[in-house]
Amino acid sequence: MSKTVSQVVAETLVEAGAKRVYGIVGDTINHFTDAVRQGPLEWVHVRHEEVGALAAGGESYMTGELSVCAGTAGPGSLHFVNGIFESHRNGAPVVLIASNIDRHEEGLGFPQEVDQKKVYEQTSVFCERINHPDQARRIVVQAAQAALNKGGVAVVIVNGDMFKEKTADALHWSVHRPAPVTRPSDAELNALAAMIKEADRITIYAGIGARGSQAKIRQLSEHLGVPVVHTTRSKEFIEPDQPNNVGMTGILGNRAGMEAVGDCDLLLCLGSDFAYTQFYPAKAKIAQVDIDASHLGRRSPIDLGLVGDVGCTIDALLPRLEPRESGKHLNKALKQYAEDLKGYLDSTNEPDPTLIHPQALTELLDRHAAPDAVFTADGGSPMVWLLRHLSANGQRRFLTSLLHGTMANAYPQALGMQKAYPDRQVIALCGDGGMSMLMGDLLTLVQENLPVKLLVFNNSSLGFVEMEQRVEGMLDAYTELKNPDFGAMARAIGMAGTKVEVMGDLEGAMAQWLATPGPALLDVKVNRLELVMPPKIEMSQVTSTALFGVKAVLNGRANEVVQLMRNNFLR
Repeated sequence: MSKTVSQVVAETLVEAGAKRVYGIVGDTINHFTDAVRQGPLEWVHVRHEEVGALAAGGESYMTGELSVCAGTAGPGSLHFVNGIFESHRNGAPVVLIASNIDRHEEGLGFPQEVDQKKVYEQTSVFCERINHPDQARRIVVQAAQAALNKGGVAVVIVNGDMFKEKTADALHWSVHRPAPVTRPSDAELNALAAMIKEADRITIYAGIGARGSQAKIRQLSEHLGVPVVHTTRSKEFIEPDQPNNVGMTGILGNRAGMEAVGDCDLLLCLGSDFAYTQFYPAKAKIAQVDIDASHLGRRSPIDLGLVGDVGCTIDALLPRLEPRESGKHLNKALKQYAEDLKGYLDSTNEPDPTLIHPQALTELLDRHAAPDAVFTADGGSPMVWLLRHLSANGQRRFLTSLLHGTMANAYPQALGMQKAYPDRQVIALCGDGGMSMLMGDLLTLVQENLPVKLLVFNNSSLGFVEMEQRVEGMLDAYTELKNPDFGAMARAIGMAGTKVEVMGDLEGAMAQWLATPGPALLDVKVNRLELVMPPKIEMSQVTSTALFGVKAVLNGRANEVVQLMRNNFLR
């Protein structure tokens, strides 16, 4: 019996493991949504397509399984763009069904016509159009297979009239998910072992590509007696149960992590493609192991580049290495890491009971959140507070916008995470700028009755941008935000909402917020004059911040300078 292209597309997505589709119905996609309506796919009706793409990406990043978003021609499909970029850069296996106008109108300047392929081929692992009904299953299978195996977004472009076409669907194509064992050659492993033997101060630098290999990394670090530094994206699985972990490097990192990388004479980059060249060691040798050869030496010149799965590579490498005692390099890093953690905790102390520091707010959340909570954070300062003040324990999950650096990613991603994990606590750390950018889909949380917990860091500004401007020696400009009472707004649309302005009210409000059934929002007034301090302050940063201080005083803002110094340098 023949089927419509719509039915084939929906059926193939289900067979590939998809459980839901995020999007907005209408026009060129109506026949597809009708096929979805017939089950078992769930349609999640968002209010803005960007939220749909972020939600799909949040779900797929956490589960490793396929999710789908779908939109109408022209503006409908284009509204997905930023969320698709974010999800693709996170490596989330998402399929976008991008519909287009009917075929007989193409090329004639018809309203809403867009060349979807030109738009999406730059941010996808697969981007093709169904040109004939008999291609429907084959194209969708290839899309799903690429998304799942390459880690990223796959795009299938379908004209509105194509969805109605019939196909015999004679050949049953299906998705394959191979799991090859990949490691470097014996000669390459011998070369790496020789580099390790010659080195004095070795540091392991583990990235997202080491997911699933954390036990092997611990084994290697203990065998060699060396510190482990991790990227921001690998916090959730490297930080727990890793005695030689000393934190992160980079502008969001800590001093121990930065110095362990900077002071080594051999850096072992395992599954890491860290983007910022200035944080690689200037004089050390670098050996990099990555599953993707195109990543080797992409960020910094390296001395040895190997292709392999991190765990398989360590298994093959360890028999070639003599065990070593822990030395000064590791002991220095561990001592500094303990001081870094104490410094983070000390930064939450504040004698003024009317002032709530964002660090103190996040530390309190860390104590009250569930052991297996799932967290997201908006790009900007909420992401920093998550990385520095929320503890990983092997059960908690974290997702932030580290590669794309978008605003307003947190609660849309949390929407998809809550769909994937209905019985787990899902918490979004939202900036007031990010919250106000995509507020419309708070209505989706209410309509779907998703118990996402939204924590708004309300400093009435684009805080991270303000910090950037000040550190550059400029007066902050155009960062002011005139915000509503987000708690009252939440109540107006049907979810629980609370506003807190003094520290004494915070703990009780937080406990009640987390215990509330259904979606709930906690709006917290946090200190605006808070710098995101780098792990090591350079003289140029001191000079630039001082220049901001001079300009601020001359412009009648001396009180801000006093508070900035007290909050960030004198505590």
